[in-house]
Amino acid sequence: MYFIKWLSVFILLTLPLWANGQAENQFNGVNLNESLETVRGKLGPITASSELIQVDEPVFPLAKETEQHLICTDIKTETGAISRAVFTFSDDQLTYIQALGNVEKSLVEKLTDTALQYIGYDVYQKQNLFINKEKDAAWIMTEEAWHPHLFVWENPYLKTGVNAEVLTNTGRVPSFLKMGDTFDDLQDALQDNSSFTLREELDGSDPYAQYQINCFGVNYLGFPRKVEARFGDDKLNVVWILTGKGEEDRIRQALLAQYGPPLFTNKDWEIYNNWQVGLRKDKPEVLLIEQQLGQVYKKEYFKQ
Repeated sequence: MYFIKWLSVFILLTLPLWANGQAENQFNGVNLNESLETVRGKLGPITASSELIQVDEPVFPLAKETEQHLICTDIKTETGAISRAVFTFSDDQLTYIQALGNVEKSLVEKLTDTALQYIGYDVYQKQNLFINKEKDAAWIMTEEAWHPHLFVWENPYLKTGVNAEVLTNTGRVPSFLKMGDTFDDLQDALQDNSSFTLREELDGSDPYAQYQINCFGVNYLGFPRKVEARFGDDKLNVVWILTGKGEEDRIRQALLAQYGPPLFTNKDWEIYNNWQVGLRKDKPEVLLIEQQLGQVYKKEYFKQ
């Protein structure tokens, strides 16, 4: 039953178009994709205080050149006051909001949508809104943010401001993802390097894998990711690291530093490390693949 619910939302998350979100309008008419100056002007009259954090080296997946976080406290809405919220700007466009405290009354009370359930979140599709009742937290974000599962991310600046601890950027693919190892060998490492994991039985459309472990919060390039680790015959043979389009060049530079120039390039892919690592460009992801299966993909998929 849980898997059926998960699958229905997964289909929802992969749809190409969405209705215009409205949940953010409750912050005095704020809209996603507006500039920092515009949003700041709208929030000023309804917030008790604010703090702007400028990140010198962006790690937020949607940010290409600049990353900024506007932290606001005691934000008044028509239906209640929210304790704290962070408004994240990617290249001077509002792409992500996380709010804490009194979020259900403030953001959900007037909604007519029926929420879908996904890994502990109430999902309001038309609003681009996620609610976690247990944490009394809400997330509102652009369509692009759905793919890398940014609703699972908890902005570290929201609670501690400029002194927040951020992840170390190693610049390298996580070393614990060891291709060819069995699930029993990798289980502890997958759990230890994730915030939480979920096992998903696959539908049979992939002839090389029977199940995958969805790992949330895995550090890659200084940001916590969703990683999909696929197992065929109980051995890890494919990993997808979900990313954002804004960080494509940062990922490219990291792969070049780790593996050298790509072996193959087209409009959708760059392939590295003897066909074992791929930068996907049509849908922002990094592909890791077991060596023998990589040669199969080289011939069957890339026709090389």
